[in-house]
Amino acid sequence: MKLNFFKIILFFCTVFSAFAQDSQRTMEGTVSFITSNNVYVKFTDTEVIAIGSTLIFNNSDCLKVTEKSSTSVVCVLINDCQISKGDTVQYTFTEAIENNAETEVIEDNVDKTIPAEVQPTESEYAKAPSVYSEYIRGRVSAASYNNFSNLREDRHRLQTRFSLTANHINDGKFSIESFLAYRNNISVPENYRGRTSIFNIYNLNAKYDATESFSINLGRRINPKASTFGANDGLQLEKYFGNFYVGAVGGFRPDFVDYGFNSSLLQYGGYAGVETNTENFYSTTTLGAMEQTNDGATDRRYVFFQHNSTIASNLNLFGSAEMDIYSPPNDSIASSGSRLTNLYLSARYRFGSAANFMVSYDSRKQIIYYETFQSEIERLLDEDLARQGIRLRLNVRPTKIVWLGASYSSRFQSDDQNASDNIYGYATLTKIPKLNGRLNVSYNINSSRYLKSNVLSVRHSRDVVKNKLNADFYFRMADYDYENQDVAYKQNYYGIGLGWRLSRTWNLNFSGEYSTINDENNMRFYTQLTKRFYSKKKK
Repeated sequence: MKLNFFKIILFFCTVFSAFAQDSQRTMEGTVSFITSNNVYVKFTDTEVIAIGSTLIFNNSDCLKVTEKSSTSVVCVLINDCQISKGDTVQYTFTEAIENNAETEVIEDNVDKTIPAEVQPTESEYAKAPSVYSEYIRGRVSAASYNNFSNLREDRHRLQTRFSLTANHINDGKFSIESFLAYRNNISVPENYRGRTSIFNIYNLNAKYDATESFSINLGRRINPKASTFGANDGLQLEKYFGNFYVGAVGGFRPDFVDYGFNSSLLQYGGYAGVETNTENFYSTTTLGAMEQTNDGATDRRYVFFQHNSTIASNLNLFGSAEMDIYSPPNDSIASSGSRLTNLYLSARYRFGSAANFMVSYDSRKQIIYYETFQSEIERLLDEDLARQGIRLRLNVRPTKIVWLGASYSSRFQSDDQNASDNIYGYATLTKIPKLNGRLNVSYNINSSRYLKSNVLSVRHSRDVVKNKLNADFYFRMADYDYENQDVAYKQNYYGIGLGWRLSRTWNLNFSGEYSTINDENNMRFYTQLTKRFYSKKKK
């Protein structure tokens, strides 16, 4: 009996000594491509990398793996990390080391067959790993605005904001998005007739991923693939067929006056598109149509197009267009048929890390809602003005600590009225030699038919306590010359700002400004307390 007992002990010791040894190993990868949603990392091999695991950058968990191929992984950012193309990240894993030492096999005359009733089996309640990964990021803030004047009435306002993105809660199929804001005007002029307490819901919806390719959204939501029709209070469905997708929208437009819920403004429509997401190219292209009503009658009907793409992380292209295709069958209204009411195009190119260039063009006409604007339809159709604009922007970094930039924008109308030109330039010294801190100087010139202005601004910012307390000081001088007035206005601003990082997720900001214009003096104070929260790494 004792002999058999010692044989069993020796057998288990042999097994454990062969397989219980392990070691921590680290493999490195390189960030090869970054989009607005994902970060791509290149490895020599990804066999040991598990989906849902994290990658380390600067000794912190910064990336969470969501997909992988044989040599690359797709990740999402976590913990407010800043990642750039070319950065090196690490993946740490445990590798079992097999003990190759020869061991004596001890024979015994016992039956080695294990009865079926005692063989270990996988629990019938074992939970299959989820294909979704939880990602939560949110922010809540409370702020006060206080304005004191020697000639005008004092103004005071409180404002709170709350935003939340909670994707795949508990690695499940439910997600929630929200952006809410409330403001209260504490002191207003005696003859003020507007609202003093305003609560706005800009985004509040729940999403359910019925399958990996079919999702259901309910609530107020702006669809990023079709943002042209704005917020929709209701239902949105989306189905993928490989890279292709189709969607349906049904609900209500927010109220024109207070952005609240209005059951009279029913809208519905659909869209289709294609999405490409590879290591060097990301693109979405959507084409759709919308019908918008007011008390059951057609208010507006239009088709829309939207495209967004990022090529090799250097070139970004965006475009959107709307074409109205409805005019009511009424001879008393001067119908204009199809109208291109909105066209916006932009391109941004990054010349490495030292320069980037952006150009954009937009042309927008007054949108006509035939039921909402019944008393103004004739005038709007008769004018049918296109408000157009073009903007150019260039940023360069000639040295490691110097940034230079300039932009030009022009606005004009098809009737040559209300034209304006704006020229802006800046120079930033990111680190002042010997003194440290940051210095920025900017100058802006604006000219239009009724106003010419020149604004010079100088700002210095620095850490007072490293990574805890920072401060900035600024001076701004503005000259305003109105065409219909003989007096030119000169206004000076003196300001200070403090930012205190109370903890990793709590921030307190304060700014104060003193301004003078002729005989009027104003003092403004702004205070904001912010709390951020995000997903924590699961143990």
